[in-house]
Amino acid sequence: MGGKLYGVGVGPGDPELLTLKALRILRSVPVLAWPAPEKGPSLARDIIAEYLPGTQREIAIRMPLLSAHFPADDVYDKAAIEIKDALDAGEDVAVICEGDPFFYGSFMYLFGRLANDRSIEVVPGVSSLTACAAALGSPLSARNDVLSVIPGPLDAGIMSMRLAEADAAAIIKVGRHISKIRGVLASLGLSDNARYIERATMAEQRIVNLADVGDGDAPYFSMVLVHKRAEAWK
Repeated sequence: MGGKLYGVGVGPGDPELLTLKALRILRSVPVLAWPAPEKGPSLARDIIAEYLPGTQREIAIRMPLLSAHFPADDVYDKAAIEIKDALDAGEDVAVICEGDPFFYGSFMYLFGRLANDRSIEVVPGVSSLTACAAALGSPLSARNDVLSVIPGPLDAGIMSMRLAEADAAAIIKVGRHISKIRGVLASLGLSDNARYIERATMAEQRIVNLADVGDGDAPYFSMVLVHKRAEAWK
């Protein structure tokens, strides 16, 4: 009988937001796999480092983070083979993922390669969406609101159309698209209804007025929450 694969969401950054189920699995599996840039540390592993027993074999899944090369099929193909070998040897494997594995999470690319013939359990994590709302003190939606999640790299025209259709929106993957996002919000008269946050729940968390974010200052881990009533409870 082969091992079991776990896709474990480790939350948005604060180690205390790790779920009890995730903690139990991470302490018990013999093999741990984690995503990372081509060079440097893994944010996902850093989140859980203090909880690890220090006895596990670890698989680093290093990949280019440039959007033009993502998802990196060759990297996921290689990682899937290495993970498969561990499972075939009877070892359980936990692949960790920032936030939630199935909310823009990198684990889904491994899931797609392994789900047909391997036993897999996905362990949800606190997502950046809910973490940002909590940190901002800004409920996402209420009553019959339509909430849209809008990626920052979208074309300005498409972004404008999606925002026009929604009662509330979370604009994710802000990064270098901050100037475009500000322009779209201004054109729709929504600038005063927008709240900006970066690196939510992390030590470097920053909340500032959207107008005060420099054109090149927004990191990848940033989000803009918008509600057309300004406050969801109104």
